[in-house]
Amino acid sequence: MKINCTRVILGGLLAGLIVNIFESLVGGLVLADQWAAAMKALNRPSQLGVVPNLAFWLWGFLIGVYALWLYAIIRPRYGPGPKTAVIAGVAAWVPCSLLGMIPVAAMHLYRYRLIAADVVLGLVAIVAGTVAGAWLYKEPEIPAAKSE
Repeated sequence: MKINCTRVILGGLLAGLIVNIFESLVGGLVLADQWAAAMKALNRPSQLGVVPNLAFWLWGFLIGVYALWLYAIIRPRYGPGPKTAVIAGVAAWVPCSLLGMIPVAAMHLYRYRLIAADVVLGLVAIVAGTVAGAWLYKEPEIPAAKSE
């Protein structure tokens, strides 16, 4: 079965939007004080400028498209639906969030509690976004062969 690239992008953009909104709310509200203290400890400004914010939003959209691409790839094996979307979301989360924080933790750049919270909340954001994006993903129906 051929991957519907248009739907991968559309679903991926929806997934990325959810990731970005979730990350903005969590980072900007729930973990804001912890991130401000962490940045101050690194002698960096606590408020990000336009370019870093745009980079984070681009990252979120790219994760969304990547997660939907994974969903489209594994869909023939696991079947369509939320269970497969969760699997794809977790598979996207591992390299996009979990593995990326290992060097950060090893260098003691942030407190472990902040890293753990960010990784766990990233899992929720990426899986939720992937499930929503998978709802938009459809593949063309293949007509059944007529028997004569």
